[in-house]
Amino acid sequence: MAFTIFYDGLCPLCEKEMAHLKKYNNEHKLAFVDITDDTFAENYPDLDFDALNARIHGMQSDGTMLIGLDATHKAWSLVGKGWLYAPLRWPLIRFFADKAYLVFARNRYKISYWLT
Repeated sequence: MAFTIFYDGLCPLCEKEMAHLKKYNNEHKLAFVDITDDTFAENYPDLDFDALNARIHGMQSDGTMLIGLDATHKAWSLVGKGWLYAPLRWPLIRFFADKAYLVFARNRYKISYWLT
């Protein structure tokens, strides 16, 4: 697997994004791990649940972790849709996008409730 994405399966917006990624994952470049699954701790004992729960994480095949919008951009790039998130990685926009993502991540349940 090229990239394993760790996400919060209890977050409706997170689940929705993962469903979209799964739809485009035709070449099986992504693996999906719900950190709220009962088997998460035993399957990934070396990973910090609280850190993963605070922001989305993705692990590359060499074990390197990408966090936040870097992880999201990498996942979408691997399914051929990286252009959707590319502007959020541009130098002038990156700073503000990362700050906005942190606000979203901290408030994802409230935001999900408002939007779904």
